[in-house]
Amino acid sequence: MEKSAEYLYARVRSFCSYQERSVQEVRKKLLEWKVRPEVAAKIIRTLGEENYLNEERFARMFAGGKFRMRKWGRNRIMAELRARQIPELTIQIGLEEIDEHEYIKTLQMLIDKKKSSIDHPDSASGRNKIYNFVLSKGFERHLILKYL
Repeated sequence: MEKSAEYLYARVRSFCSYQERSVQEVRKKLLEWKVRPEVAAKIIRTLGEENYLNEERFARMFAGGKFRMRKWGRNRIMAELRARQIPELTIQIGLEEIDEHEYIKTLQMLIDKKKSSIDHPDSASGRNKIYNFVLSKGFERHLILKYL
């Protein structure tokens, strides 16, 4: 690599070391820095070879983190990963990070929490508010209806 490419590589490597990144995020950062496309491609390839950039690892960390910290459901996580141009197979691998038992427990907790915050949770409008809230978190319709 030429001198400026080595400097850019070191900066991007540091960017990837700080937290897991997707290829799209790195490509966007290089575009912001006005790096030529052929240099950017070489840097991304090198990052992948040296395991600084791994989309499967990114998908696992993203899915697990958003589920545990933000209480997002699978649909929302999938939508966010698709927006980051992660391949479908890699998304499915990332979703394996979510334990089914914990997923149902979180769904029930969100439903109970929302029930306690509204006046008439057993009315049609109350159930609708709960349903829409949990749906907006990205949980699947059939699971919401089952546990509501």
